[in-house]
Amino acid sequence: MIIGLTGGIASGKSTAAQLLAEWGAHMIDADKLGHRAYLKGTPAFAQVVATFGEDIVGEDGEIDRQKLGAKVFGQGNRLDELTAIVWPAIRAMAEQEIKDVQLKYPQQIVVLEAAVLIEAGWLDLVDQVWVTIVDPEVAINRASSRDGTDRAAVQARIDAQITNEERQQVADQVIDNSKGLAELRAELEKLWADLK
Repeated sequence: MIIGLTGGIASGKSTAAQLLAEWGAHMIDADKLGHRAYLKGTPAFAQVVATFGEDIVGEDGEIDRQKLGAKVFGQGNRLDELTAIVWPAIRAMAEQEIKDVQLKYPQQIVVLEAAVLIEAGWLDLVDQVWVTIVDPEVAINRASSRDGTDRAAVQARIDAQITNEERQQVADQVIDNSKGLAELRAELEKLWADLK
């Protein structure tokens, strides 16, 4: 069983992933794969440097994510150019890890945690889609206090993502995390028990 876990900013996706891992799920974190996707020596590294310029490479020989970010965010379709390089690399790594786990442990539940699961077109990698949701106002308050960012910056990130409604249209399970950790845990425990 492969679960695709997704959700918007401050919706509790990472907390849900942490709980599922504690209960025995094999976690694949697309963010971590994203960091590995364009390390020096990978095909994506060469593509990103060719697309965005040698000046994004830091003194350590790796891509300086801040320099890259400055060239990508709010720069027209530059983000699309980056995701066209990085998303296929992340997908390939996720597919390989899923195969490896299923080969060794056929009964293992695998959770692919990916904020962009739907946008990247990775639904075919998973058997079920679990979506964490919160009201946008709750997300703004949580992200602002957690990250120390202002409301406008959080709102901009929410606006750049697909909506809760769009996520719910493809969800097999919708996990409402508006209340708190105890309620989130209880809801997840029930879903986990049903899987087992």
